[in-house]
Amino acid sequence: MILFPNCKINLGLRVLEKRTDGYHNLESIMVPVSWCDILEITPAPQGSEGSFRLLGSDLGGCPPEKNLVIKAIRALENHLGTKLPPLDISLMKIIPDGAGLGGGSSDASFTLKGVNELLGLGLDNDTLVAIAAKVGADCPFFIYNRPMLIQGIGDILSPFDIPALEGKAIAIAKPQAESVSTKDAYAGITPAPLAPGTTLLSEINRLRHTEWQSSDVLVNDFEPCISALRPAVDRYISIMKSKGAFYVAMSGSGSSVFGLFDDVRMAEEAVEAFSGASSFAGVLSF
Repeated sequence: MILFPNCKINLGLRVLEKRTDGYHNLESIMVPVSWCDILEITPAPQGSEGSFRLLGSDLGGCPPEKNLVIKAIRALENHLGTKLPPLDISLMKIIPDGAGLGGGSSDASFTLKGVNELLGLGLDNDTLVAIAAKVGADCPFFIYNRPMLIQGIGDILSPFDIPALEGKAIAIAKPQAESVSTKDAYAGITPAPLAPGTTLLSEINRLRHTEWQSSDVLVNDFEPCISALRPAVDRYISIMKSKGAFYVAMSGSGSSVFGLFDDVRMAEEAVEAFSGASSFAGVLSF
């Protein structure tokens, strides 16, 4: 079985409060994007020792047992209360790490979906979401893999249609050697509940897409502090705007920057301006 775990962008990301369990309550709109890794899951050869072998290229030096793919397998076994048959899992990383694009979370969730189908486990999406939530905060989103309003720690998901994005295009660029760890990103911000009169992200559909950039609706609380740590972020935002994007922002906790465009030709021309960056251009489709 070959799967293509895709990334996501955040339209706005508000950090509302730190919880007693150490996580943070958030509000964001997540949108899937077709920049993908490649994941292959097959039954291991007869006589294989151990449960799973994680193979692949550019795994970032992460030991297999700490990779979210294997953590997803362990969470699935814990839910089932039994060991799964041996599997070979091959992962080719294309989505850059430390970019705020959720690549590792997507790999984990697609592993859950793939193993569920391959082994005929019969788990429904709600069950897979509950398992995914034990692996990482972004993982539940990729089970549904459609635009969602995200609340709580990422475990409260509500389907969220965005008509203004139909047929629009996206360009993404991630500066080389400018990764941002989630831990470092949270260290630079002070969570705060929404102030009275602050517009909620769910109000996005009341605006024309050409008003998104100038409104107070789509705010990423991480962007100011990450821009100070990674000057390339501000530079990339300026370039995206100069190429005609109607909305530009950093995704998640950074350091990737995305621009939304009226057509794919504009997005493709935009990524040409980012020499040496990991980049992607394509049409948004859900």
